Amino acid sequence: MVLANKPVLEQTCDEEERKAIVDILDRLGDKWTIMIVGELFHGPIRYGELQRRVGVISQRMLTLTLKGLLDDGLVSRTLYPSIPPRVDYELTDLGFSLRESLRPLWEWASKNMHSVAASREARSKSNSKISATIADGIRDGTAAKLPTAVE
Repeated sequence: MVLANKPVLEQTCDEEERKAIVDILDRLGDKWTIMIVGELFHGPIRYGELQRRVGVISQRMLTLTLKGLLDDGLVSRTLYPSIPPRVDYELTDLGFSLRESLRPLWEWASKNMHSVAASREARSKSNSKISATIADGIRDGTAAKLPTAVE
């Protein structure tokens, strides 16, 4: 992919830099990361509230995602010595610097969600028809035989 006549991954990156960039993009491209970071843009949030706001995320996945964000320095964790213990998560300056990068992605998804849903539905119907045709062919013996491996 080329943007403004520059490759997305510059050719000047050495293998180690490329691996580091891909590793970061892997973390940022995760749907849970985007959802969690998006919620943390509003300010510090307790674990339970974060889980409620994100929605259908399991406790394990939330914990793993937060651990990765903590490791990467995008999120900080503050433990308050109270009973029960209170733990708040918030974006670091580095995490907050993602705001302007993630906003266009969120806006694009919001603007195009109906088109994407329609495309998925059409593809699903098409795949269902193909599957039904294959199943019918297998049942009535008209399905083409698959090629066998070359010996």
